[in-house]
Amino acid sequence: MTATIIDGKAIAAALRLRVGEQVGRWKAEHGLTPGLAVVLVGEDPASQVYVGSKARQTVECGMKSFEHRLPATTSQAELLAVVARLNADPQVHGILVQLPLPKHISENAVLEAIDPAKDVDGFHPVNAGRLATGKPNLVPCTPLGCIALAKTVHPRLDGLDAVVVGRSNIVGKPVAQLLLIENCTVTIAHSRSRDLPAICRRADILVAAVGRPLMITRDWVKPGATVIDVGINRIDASGKSRLVGDVDFTGVMEVAGAVTPVPGGVGPMTIAMLLNNTVTAAAGIHGLEVPKLF
Repeated sequence: MTATIIDGKAIAAALRLRVGEQVGRWKAEHGLTPGLAVVLVGEDPASQVYVGSKARQTVECGMKSFEHRLPATTSQAELLAVVARLNADPQVHGILVQLPLPKHISENAVLEAIDPAKDVDGFHPVNAGRLATGKPNLVPCTPLGCIALAKTVHPRLDGLDAVVVGRSNIVGKPVAQLLLIENCTVTIAHSRSRDLPAICRRADILVAAVGRPLMITRDWVKPGATVIDVGINRIDASGKSRLVGDVDFTGVMEVAGAVTPVPGGVGPMTIAMLLNNTVTAAAGIHGLEVPKLF
């Protein structure tokens, strides 16, 4: 058996196209242009590239992009003042503060200061609570992307056994909650789980979000399973640096039914879902029906 490769780049591009079409309809029918504001504190090179990519794709979809690049010496009070201005700005429908923040700034304080209606990262406790109670509105982008990718293989996830390896608040817990909403039978596994390989072998859908390179090997995977690899790890191989996931892609390809590559799998979906969430936020703020774009 050779697994189908789930092409996250192509799926994300198709979603961005649908987002752009929806934005075009709103402009024509309501004079509404959704706006996304991204705040970057400091000069982390990876974050700068990521923020630039978000801004470019936002504009390509016909939305307004607002970038706020602040020095690493910005105080917590100064950053909270920027967030407050964005909360009050009617042109801004989505607010994202790029993480990580400098150590002297409390991430929790900043994330909790964002208006939950504009929290397109889905990290505010109000949105986390809505997801936990089965009433999701704005959901973390990477978990939402994982579900969209799984649905390209299984249009209906009802009744499938799903195992999530990792229990972070950013990926593991929210993706498990989304799988529950889709009526999967869900197991969250982690470093203290007993016989982790055996747990993983039960899964029809296996989501790897643990942050350990190449941890999940072919003997951990049920034949025909769908494997979603959230991991992004940089390793040195033969004197060269390369990106790998939490899954041993080459080995797992021989047993799985479908698998996401790294790079090119979950990664592209994160920004696409950020744009989708901005549309969702704009709909909520303006009392419009939330479009179903995936």
